[in-house]
Amino acid sequence: MEDFQQYSVLGGVFLLLVIVLQHARKHRLKLPPSPPARLILGHLPLLKQPKAIHRTLHDISQKYGPIVTLKFGFRTVIIVASPEAVEECFTKNDIILANRPPFLNGKVLNYNFTTLAAAPYGDHWRNLRRLTAIEVFSATRLNAFASIRREEVKNLLRRIHKMCGDGSAVIELRTMLLDLNFNIMMRMVAGKKYYGEEVDGLEESRRFKNMMQEFSECTRVTNLGDLFPILQCVDYDGFKNRMTQLGKRMDAFWQGLIDEHRVDKDRNTMVSHLLALQESEPEYYTDEIIKGIILMMLVAGTKTSAMSLEWAFSNMLNNPHVLKKGMEEVDTQVGQDRLLDEPDFSNLHYIQCIIYENLRLCPPAPLLVPHVASERCSLGGYDVPSGAMVLVNAWSIHRNPDVWEDPLSFKPERFQNGRGDSYKLMPFGLGRRGCPGEAMALRVINLVMGQLLQCFEFTTVDGKEIDMTETAATLMVKITPLELMCKARPNTHNLLA
Repeated sequence: MEDFQQYSVLGGVFLLLVIVLQHARKHRLKLPPSPPARLILGHLPLLKQPKAIHRTLHDISQKYGPIVTLKFGFRTVIIVASPEAVEECFTKNDIILANRPPFLNGKVLNYNFTTLAAAPYGDHWRNLRRLTAIEVFSATRLNAFASIRREEVKNLLRRIHKMCGDGSAVIELRTMLLDLNFNIMMRMVAGKKYYGEEVDGLEESRRFKNMMQEFSECTRVTNLGDLFPILQCVDYDGFKNRMTQLGKRMDAFWQGLIDEHRVDKDRNTMVSHLLALQESEPEYYTDEIIKGIILMMLVAGTKTSAMSLEWAFSNMLNNPHVLKKGMEEVDTQVGQDRLLDEPDFSNLHYIQCIIYENLRLCPPAPLLVPHVASERCSLGGYDVPSGAMVLVNAWSIHRNPDVWEDPLSFKPERFQNGRGDSYKLMPFGLGRRGCPGEAMALRVINLVMGQLLQCFEFTTVDGKEIDMTETAATLMVKITPLELMCKARPNTHNLLA
């Protein structure tokens, strides 16, 4: 009992010391304005579900200004919600803000912070960035895998065509788009597909699907140890153990793919190219580095593209004139004698406008991936402490009436002169830590959207407007999966033959 009392007193003294030090530090720094905070919890009580976090942060910025200080537990968070502040983040402070938070999932699921997504800024990260730019997402490498994208999108079209038959059918788009993107990415990575009638039911397919679903659930949950350091030594709800076990299963799965490629060296896949690099530089291109690249490609390159397409068709269905104009452009520029292909993208100007306008209104990551200040810096006349997390609210900037005219309306025409200022439209992030897979994502989105418009007519179910409510998740997901009426156009059978 005496030991317990001593530990309690020591814990209380430690907590009081932390609060006093933080209070003193606050008065030494000129921090951005901040709402009233609760003791210990800080501003976490403001982030109440079911309201999405980016909407809550938008409301706070509307009241306190475009640069705001919040406390998530013991972590200082700077919220940025203006193009001017974003530009300052990714020009003057780009190197200082080029780090990621040292969260638990970075350690357990990202090979102890060695993947491109989780690695701290430095030589290792620069090598990974160079590797992915040249070997994974370069134009040459993407062109080499164009046939995979064509085949998988054609499989999607045939699947929908079969459902429609000679008439119309109600289809749920989200599941099919996720299947499509996972198959494209896994065929590029390892020459395998895990979704579809031919693989459903296979043990390896089930393992992969369950693993990716569990990964999604783990990364969606906030680990309180990331916000309250005192909890890091206690696995209070078994979350750390679940994540550790998942990490082991994923590692074994990726290792199995690598070992298969060592036996069959003639495959034209990302893994085979990376293993070739391993032979020349085995000390750097380790199996662990290769597994981290596989993980990055699957996590960053699947759900976001599928969600963007679901939002795009939702927006077009709620704006039928946009849908009609997109179909007319495809018919004019490509016609009905052959399927639209990637070389046609440069002629589909209105389709590009639709894609950018959709990314503006419905960015897949409404809050950019968090950055961390490696040292004290200034932003908009305020101080950003070393170790503070910086969150850019892209959703808020994309809907700012001072930045965009009539920002809540879906108007693709606003991009008829190009994409414009990158500090006003940032669906793929900015600076050194911007998404390296942007070119890949845009190729998939363009191809899927263009061929769907070429082959099918779409209308809402029973003439009802599409519900555009999103979930309270970190990714911008429609709360209700998109269902729409689909009918094959007259020449679709010939196009898919």
